[in-house]
Amino acid sequence: MSGEPFDNRLFVLILQHPQEKRERLATAGLTCTALRNAKLVIGLSWPNLGRALGRFADTKRWAVLYLGSARPKAYGPQREIVVVDRRGEPVSDERSLAVLGSLDGFVLLDGNWNEAKTLWWRNPWLLKLRRIVLNPPHSSLYGQIRREPRREALSTIEAAALSLKTLDPKGPEIEAALLGALDRLVADIRATRGAPQEPIAR
Repeated sequence: MSGEPFDNRLFVLILQHPQEKRERLATAGLTCTALRNAKLVIGLSWPNLGRALGRFADTKRWAVLYLGSARPKAYGPQREIVVVDRRGEPVSDERSLAVLGSLDGFVLLDGNWNEAKTLWWRNPWLLKLRRIVLNPPHSSLYGQIRREPRREALSTIEAAALSLKTLDPKGPEIEAALLGALDRLVADIRATRGAPQEPIAR
């Protein structure tokens, strides 16, 4: 990605499963290159958020992209990011706005579905964080080059883009840059595989 990284307000911490870094399709590194306030750490477990982040952090002011079952119909199509409780149920609009407005950062788990679940269960401190669920308006671009387990499953860079679109003052600009980088990655991989180049619809 060319140009200076975006000075995003919300910090993005990416926990990457060790096996994922071998994937050519991994987008965690690309995400961190584009964002000034982002960090990628590779491993299976960390004692707490501060150790993973490398500095003190108040868990009440951090969220994690929840791996529980997303039910877009319960949220409404207009809500692209939803705060849920420990049962995976959406909280009230008033409480959701309060939570999202108080965040210092959020955690993304990078890996395939099974690897992400391993990271979730190996790091019980994640249970202390606020939980957010993404309700993307479009299916992942990864569907063109990699099978996804669910329609709402997104690549790491897409999850960061959609989250920052809503939560960061520079959100729309950041989203456009991140998705542009993903567009180029997908096009390069399709060209390598000899797949026909088609316009990417959104």
